[in-house]
Order: sequence, then structure tokens, then C-alpha cells
Amino acid sequence: MPGTTETVGAIIVVALLTILVQWRFSPLYSIPTIGPSFPLLSYIGAYRYYKNAREVLQEGYTKYKIFKVAMLDQWIVIVSGADMNEELRKIPDSHATFHKAAEDLISIRYTLAESIVDRPIHVPVIRGPLTKNLAVLFDDVVDEINSAFADTIGSKLHGDEWTEVNVLMTMAVVISRASNRVFVGLPLCRNDDYLRIVRQFTFDVAKARVLLSWFPKLLKPVVGTLIPWARRATRNASVYLRPIIEDRQRKLRETGGQWSDKPNDLLMWVMDEASRQGEPTEVITDAVMVSNFAAIHTSSNSITQALYHLAASSEYAEMLREEVENVVMEHGWSKVAMGKMWKLDSFLRESQRVNGITHISVMRKTLQDTTLSDGTFIPAGTLVAGASTATHHDARNYENPDVFDPFRFADMRTEEGEAIKHQFVSTSPEYVPFGHGKHACPGRFFAVNELKVMMAYIVLHYDVKFEGEKGKPENWSRWHLVLPANTNVLFRKRQV
Repeated sequence: MPGTTETVGAIIVVALLTILVQWRFSPLYSIPTIGPSFPLLSYIGAYRYYKNAREVLQEGYTKYKIFKVAMLDQWIVIVSGADMNEELRKIPDSHATFHKAAEDLISIRYTLAESIVDRPIHVPVIRGPLTKNLAVLFDDVVDEINSAFADTIGSKLHGDEWTEVNVLMTMAVVISRASNRVFVGLPLCRNDDYLRIVRQFTFDVAKARVLLSWFPKLLKPVVGTLIPWARRATRNASVYLRPIIEDRQRKLRETGGQWSDKPNDLLMWVMDEASRQGEPTEVITDAVMVSNFAAIHTSSNSITQALYHLAASSEYAEMLREEVENVVMEHGWSKVAMGKMWKLDSFLRESQRVNGITHISVMRKTLQDTTLSDGTFIPAGTLVAGASTATHHDARNYENPDVFDPFRFADMRTEEGEAIKHQFVSTSPEYVPFGHGKHACPGRFFAVNELKVMMAYIVLHYDVKFEGEKGKPENWSRWHLVLPANTNVLFRKRQV
């Protein structure tokens, strides 16, 4: 027994010494840490980052040009400032990749589907035909938004009475209908069961993402394969999607590809891409599901944040209404009209600047050892990102950065040569909610178009406010995700 005890003690000592040596000689050791970096104690920093990511990142941003924060399974190196965002953007794909970073942070293989990692056929579709057909499909989007608002909010309003509306859930319904009008078309875009499935899929992905964040990389494949939510939702959605896909495939065979009234929607474009790449039906379904996740998750959060700002300061509604009415009177309900609504565009862009969707952006995972301009060495396999919220609240980038100034960007666009730079879809080193550079969110053109139509409809048809003197509720976050509070807003029919 004494010999056994001594052996165990020796093993523990050797293990501890090994851990200490690895920590001390890690290539990341010299990078400043927010929170403790000592082995095991770093988990305290990880928990703080989980609960208070904005404060942790702001502390690092204020103190250091480059620093690191702990997650439970890895370190993330964070760069500070617009110039470093630009440097991160310029790292060539041979040295760092966005896709591997997203795969790591979202655990895409387990929260969404393996095919999204291995065969992402949705990406060329979103970059190509979806974006190119925005003007062609604009009337369909407007029609679906009008119908969805009438069903979800308009039907509940009577006379001049105020009615409580759960904004986050309601906006998710409207977004799911409007998006699926373009994704799968009528009548499926109005099928309540199908829409519930794709909305639940969005929430399940977020839930699985948080769950997996608590497990080390070694266990993620084990735990990930046990999480049933995404696979179950995809199976349920395929009950509706597969018959449509098979019917379209049959018509393509019968017409030899010369189908005169071939549908013009995302499902058809994904089918065409799958055919070119020789992919099976399952990959088509996965592509439709991940497109729903991207559309519903980000857009419902974004429009909710903007509505909270409007409800907290309803005096802005009249200025937005005047612009929308004047532009529509001249250009009708068209994509051209949306481009003329500078104040509306600015309101949404400013809301995104102040709130954001995530506290980090311009994410990359290094494929090769990389040395940044200040001499900081980043080893291969490291996650690197910019501190987006801190960038957006940096006084070097924006005057009074902590103030919600709804027409900030509309005013900036009046300066010579600045009209395009400050529109909602545009990215820059100072404005990175969509990322920046060639890996910026490819779906942002579709999303912004949809959000602007929704906001225009709301200000034309409704008055909104919070009960009493309540202001905009505080956001909350888990890790680097930013989420709006889930609260009610009072709606009534617009009083003319």
C-alpha cells in the first residue's frame, strides 16, 4: 500500500508538472489574458466570459491591442480596433479561414448537419441567385409581409385600443413566412406546421450550441451525436419538402430540363446546385434548413431590437412615416424605393451597431502559423476574432458611441462620396455586424431588404410603445451571443 500511494503521488506530480510546462511554453502564453490563465483557474475566466462577455471583451479592448479570453475548450485571441479588424480581414485564406472558425464556434456538424460542413451547397446559392433575384422577388416578399402582419398583429387590434404583443416570437413568425415565400414559395410558406418546425429548428440549434459549449473538444463528437433536435426537425421538415423536391425532379426529367414554368425560389436553386455537384436529396433538405436558421435567428433578433428602440422613443415614428410615404408615393413599393429610404436604413443600421448579434466578428481559424503586424505570433489551429461590440462603441469610430442616434448614418451619407459606405448592407473595419471582407455574411442583402420592408410596414400601420415610462430593455448574452430581452410591446392601429 505505501508503494502504491507513492506511485499515485508521483503520477500526480508528473501530471501537474506536465500541465505547468505545457502552459508556460504554450505559444499563446505571451498574449495577455483577461482573467486567470493558470491551468484550471482559467475556467473561472471562462465562466465570467459565459456570463459577461461584453464586459470581459471591453476590458481587454481598453487595455490591449491583442488579448485572449478563455472558453471551456479553447482560447480565443481577440484583436482590438478597426485597424486590427482590417488586418484580420486581409489574412489570406491559405493562412486562416472563416468556415473553420464558424464550424468550431457553432459546432455546425452537430447543431445543424454534417453536410453543411462537408457540402455547403447553400453558400453559392445565397451569393448567386438569391441575391441576384431580390428585385424580381420583391413583390412576393411585400405580399407575404403584408399578409403575415395582418394575421399575427392586425387581427388582434380593435379601434384605438392598445394590445400587448410578444415582439420576438411574433417577428419570428413574420420572418419565417416572408423568408419561406422566397425559399419554398406558396402554399408551403403559409403552412403552420412546417413553419413551426423551421422556427423550432432555429431555437434548437441555439440550445444545442450552448449545451455543446460546456464540453471539451474530445467529448463534442460523443455528445453531439446524442443531441436529437436538429435531426428530428430536419426529418419532420422533410415530410413537407421531400414530396415537392421529388415532384420537381420528375418534371425536370420529363421536360429534359426545359421546364417552362420552373419555380424561381431557393429550393429550386439548391436543387440545381445539388444536381451540378451530384448531391442527394438529403443535402437539399439540409440546405433549406440552414437557410431558415440563418434567416430566422438573425433577422428576428434584429427587427426586435429596432422595434424596442422605436417603442422606447416613439417620436421617431413620424419622421420614418413621412419618409416612407413620400418615397412610396414616388417609387411605389419596389426595391428601388427601399434604397431611397435613408432614414429607415439608418435606423436599422444604428440599432445593429448599438446592439449587434454577437460580441465578436471577423472570425478566423488559423491554418498556418501567423504573425500579426505588431509581432504577435498566432499558432496554427487558433481562433482569432475582432471585438465587434467594443469596436462599435469606440469613440474613435463614432461620436457619442453609447447613444442611440437613429439617423446617424443618414446624416453621414449626405457627405460627398459617403452614400454607399454607410448604408445598412455595407461593412467596414468600423462596422462589422455582418463581418467584413469577402467572408462577410452573404445573406445580408436579402435580410436587409426584408427588414426594411417589415419596418416600413410597421411604421405605416401601427403605433408602438412600452407600457408606462419603460425604456428599451437590456440585452443579455451567453458567451459572445447577443440576445434581445423577450418582452411585450403595446401595439395599436395607427392613429391618423
